[in-house]
Amino acid sequence: MGMPVETATQRGQQTRERLLRAATELIPVLGWSGVTTRKVAERAGLRPGLVHYHFPSVDDLLTEAALAFTRSALTGPLHLLDDAPDLASGIVALVEALDAYTGQDEASLLMVEAYLAATRDARLREGMAAALAEFRAAVRERLAGQVPDADSAAALLGAVLDGLILHRSLAPMPTTAATAAHLLRMIGLPTAAAEDPASPDEEPSSMREGES
Repeated sequence: MGMPVETATQRGQQTRERLLRAATELIPVLGWSGVTTRKVAERAGLRPGLVHYHFPSVDDLLTEAALAFTRSALTGPLHLLDDAPDLASGIVALVEALDAYTGQDEASLLMVEAYLAATRDARLREGMAAALAEFRAAVRERLAGQVPDADSAAALLGAVLDGLILHRSLAPMPTTAATAAHLLRMIGLPTAAAEDPASPDEEPSSMREGES
């Protein structure tokens, strides 16, 4: 008797995941307001009625999809910090990871749409604020004892990373090395980890020796 109930539950969970995945894929393409029940169902390969069976409304589906994306996106930076040999190197790795975002990629566009929607949707706004607060707390723990003001540094780090992604959709950004060096300086860490060994400001010693 237990197996049919468990199988039905699993099927229901799989259907929810397909709908959430479809919504996540459609938001960057159509915009938040352009996603409809029919389009989500078509993308997921499901009947339209299943959308409202699992979610009260399309907005509820989009909100849950955006929050899941936000939480997932915020775990990557923490792994980079933890895997680095030191804190400064970890922050440089965070900035370097931003090279994957062009401003027009699906992740960047989804983030822009979610931020805009959050200004009009209290539940989404509260959920994103909670996710960001958790991220800042986790970063603060990693910065504690290594920078003068870990709380402010964690907030600054999150805001800069978000801002760099958003600004890339509008204009070219400085090099990774320059950006990382300025960020390290702002939060009170040594900048050596961000220095480019091939910087054009300093010629290799072999070239200098050849000129002597």
